[in-house]
Amino acid sequence: MAQRKQASGGTPATRELTAAGIPFTEHTYTHDSRAASFGLEAADELDVDPARVFKTLVLALDDTGLGVAILPVNDRVDPKAAARLLGAKKATLADPAVAERSSGYVVGGISPFGQKRRLPTALDASAEAHASILVSGGRRGFDVEVTPADLVRVLSARTGDLTRTTSQVGR
Repeated sequence: MAQRKQASGGTPATRELTAAGIPFTEHTYTHDSRAASFGLEAADELDVDPARVFKTLVLALDDTGLGVAILPVNDRVDPKAAARLLGAKKATLADPAVAERSSGYVVGGISPFGQKRRLPTALDASAEAHASILVSGGRRGFDVEVTPADLVRVLSARTGDLTRTTSQVGR
């Protein structure tokens, strides 16, 4: 992957990656405001297997505050697994306004990189099956491609199972 900087100075995400010396590739597409799923739209528009495109969710963690879960766009987070991995008793999706205020990004463009403040972060273990994954670059229609190892290193992320298996869906 070649490291590229945007002439405009980039997003907080690309600035953090550049400052950390992490190689990344930018991927842009025209976002359709009618898209039902930001992540699946990215996979489709960029012609990338959805298993390699990861969404960033801000979670409310019982009494410990907020945390971040990064998982494939076609999967659902398992709140119990996320809580365990993030060192909490309970995890739920944070209110969108709270997620935006905490991260500095809008929903659908929340990047795990360059957030206003560093939160405990967990990456789904399925990322390790790929040489690189795509995550939001900090705005809708813009993803960055990085290696899972670089993501873990920059964010001090914990890795583990964050998703529900097919047999758990509906429980």
